[in-house]
Amino acid sequence: MAKNIKPYPADKKGQVVTLESIGELKEMACQVRRDVVRMLTKAASGHTGGSLGMADVFTSLYFKIMRYDPHDSGKTADMDMLFLSNGHIVPVWYSVLARSGYFQLEELHSLRQINSYLQGHPASEAGLPGIHMASGSLGQGLSAAVGAALGKRMDGCSGDVFCLMGDGECQEGQIWEAAMSAAHYGLGNLVGIVDYNNQQIDGEVSDVMNIEPFTEKWRSFGWDVHQCDGNDIEDIVAVTKKVREKKERVKPAVILAVTVMGKGVPFFEGTMPDNTNWHGKPPSPEQCEQALEILGETSFGDF
Repeated sequence: MAKNIKPYPADKKGQVVTLESIGELKEMACQVRRDVVRMLTKAASGHTGGSLGMADVFTSLYFKIMRYDPHDSGKTADMDMLFLSNGHIVPVWYSVLARSGYFQLEELHSLRQINSYLQGHPASEAGLPGIHMASGSLGQGLSAAVGAALGKRMDGCSGDVFCLMGDGECQEGQIWEAAMSAAHYGLGNLVGIVDYNNQQIDGEVSDVMNIEPFTEKWRSFGWDVHQCDGNDIEDIVAVTKKVREKKERVKPAVILAVTVMGKGVPFFEGTMPDNTNWHGKPPSPEQCEQALEILGETSFGDF
């Protein structure tokens, strides 16, 4: 971690962007993917597959679903919070934070650089707005989210707590201890979203350590369980809306978002053994150019 890093200056925050139509959201998700490809290529390091695969989920959350104000810390107690437990896919989070107004786009150039705010995993001590905890040691994020959701209720604050996890990460026992705690305390303000792509660094989740029956596991731990196509923005928005509009929210909810690792760029996609290395491999400059051509220009502009 970089030393002597100063808090992020308030006057460097960007402009808030809000989107209404599904078409606009899809275009933003495409731009987010362009950001991810550029960031990882420039850094020559990072995680391509999961970052691209979750671009639609992050876009839906920050430009349609979540309630937040990046410029007014006085309102944050009653706003939504997000925890990224599988911290290695943080490039996609950095992109949506910048494009939703937390900081300026130019910072995206600094991914994984010395003294950068944009470390290879989320680092709350770096002073980057919108990040509540350091993550990357898999299995720990849901515990923090449980604490935040319980704290909101104890303080009489509104707003939901979202926790994003990987399906491979759910091989960790701490996930299930946290899940049990969330149900015990009746945390209806907690929404888990799992990147359900059956991929992890060593291969397919089902081969490394099978987590099925996954839906039944969450339900047996006392959670409301939902599933969506994690690469279909309309479905993500509809399922999340269903969760949040439930009249009596006395249970935590989890959405199993079925995604394709590397979604959006065909040569990064897939579940074949020779494609799993995109879990933690950046594009080459040549692959970057090819990917950007496939993704096409958007009206949101380059960073």
